[in-house]
Amino acid sequence: GDRMWHFAVSVFLVELYGNSLLLTAVYGLVVAGSVLLLGALIGDWVDKNSRLKVAQTSLIVQNSSVILCGVILMIIFLFKTQLLTLYHGWLLTLCYILVITIANIANLASTATAITIQRDWIVVVAGEDRSKLADMNATIRRIDQLTNILAPMAVGQIMTFGSPMIGCGFISGWNLMSMCVEYLLLWKVYQKTPTLARKSAKVEASELKQLNVKKESDMKPAEGVQLIVEKDVTALEPQQEKEVGCAARIAEPFITFRDGWVAYYNQPVFLAGMGLAFLYMTVLGFDCITTGYAYTQGLSGSVLSLLMGASAVTGIMGTVAFTWLRRKCGLIRTGLISGAAQFACLILCVISVFMPGSPMDLSVSPFADISARLFENEPLPTIASPEPEMIFATGMPDLLNGSIAPANSDPEMSPEPVPLISVSLLFAGVIAARVGLWSFDLTVTQLLQENVIESERGIINGVQNSMNYLLDLLHFIMVILAPNPEAFGLLVLISVSFVAMGHIMYFRFAQKSLGKQLFVCHTPDPKAASDSSPPGNTSTV
Repeated sequence: GDRMWHFAVSVFLVELYGNSLLLTAVYGLVVAGSVLLLGALIGDWVDKNSRLKVAQTSLIVQNSSVILCGVILMIIFLFKTQLLTLYHGWLLTLCYILVITIANIANLASTATAITIQRDWIVVVAGEDRSKLADMNATIRRIDQLTNILAPMAVGQIMTFGSPMIGCGFISGWNLMSMCVEYLLLWKVYQKTPTLARKSAKVEASELKQLNVKKESDMKPAEGVQLIVEKDVTALEPQQEKEVGCAARIAEPFITFRDGWVAYYNQPVFLAGMGLAFLYMTVLGFDCITTGYAYTQGLSGSVLSLLMGASAVTGIMGTVAFTWLRRKCGLIRTGLISGAAQFACLILCVISVFMPGSPMDLSVSPFADISARLFENEPLPTIASPEPEMIFATGMPDLLNGSIAPANSDPEMSPEPVPLISVSLLFAGVIAARVGLWSFDLTVTQLLQENVIESERGIINGVQNSMNYLLDLLHFIMVILAPNPEAFGLLVLISVSFVAMGHIMYFRFAQKSLGKQLFVCHTPDPKAASDSSPPGNTSTV
């Protein structure tokens, strides 16, 4: 249900605003900004409340918000003409604001659900078995990849053969049904795992990290964070007996925000988390930006759907590679190998920028398009009515865009065919890189699970989500500043540079953790690893 909604909400907003991307852009900006600002607060709320309460509350809020949004969208689709005439269209604008606000609440609740289930519950259920934890992480990611394929297909078919209103009703009904099923499943897991009922409210001096047994001399990086938290908790205890003033209540969210980011910075896996966040600063994914570029190169929707399916398959291959590499080389080295594989595949994207068919033109300013519209008052381009002529001429018109040139067209007036070498290399690199990408993502996810103490799991993962959204927001800003196709090649080069910087950060983390054993690809004995590993290395197996 969540995947259906994430796919459909953008389509619904485009339909509502007359095939304009304005509402979709506003929604994306609101969602990214909200998680960026509230990620730490959401994580802190997860830490301070019982696991069952957090899971149930976030699940109910998420699904209820989606259901409510679906109902409002159905009303708008039914009575859009009447709403447009009331109060000079302000009532319809209010409905748009209401939809975006409720959809944003659903996304925040989804973030809380992901933190508590995928970053906390799964660690407790796995116990001290790291292999079981790795397998569970990989299984969840495979399910996620499959739903990424099936959910858009289901909603797309319903909207194609039905209508957007029917799509809204279907998603609302599905989320109502899935909420009940998920609620029961969570309750059963909670009952079968008694340790989920025990949650540390504050950091004790004897507390060790969930999946690692280390000597006290080896825990210096973690002790820094631990002592800070102990000091904060101890200092707050006398104050809790007093009445909290209005100013203190107002300042509390800001203090939590600051403390969350400070605690994130002090984590031994900080560089690994930053490395993962830097991978979000890229146009080399199957989002609306890359899809739009593909359309300018003559690829049709059917071809793109096949490419998206291929990317999901390679993503699943990445989860399989993660579990195999972890058993053979250890967790930290798996991240190194995955990062190297991803970067090697992205070299194809760099090569595609300079191949025939690439629209990159360094003589055209990347900011020419936006500067013309903002400062020279040029009108925005409008979508012309379809004509029986080939817009994007390629070597395979029937396969790529489904249109053919008219028989009586003038050869001198028809556009030259666009070579497919550049776009083919681009998508070959993007699809192949998914193997390394998802293996690396699972590596960092498990590092955070294993190396963050239980009482800080929520807030640290909340800040990690904020970092991911921050870099994702920057990549959208980069595209807004340079939207013309001639600049896409530069965006590709910048994206690959950020991916390289992310993996350099991870390499630095691995070097600090493993030292001279960095390139010794074998699974060390757990007892030997716990006795001889350098400070900060908490996950060598």
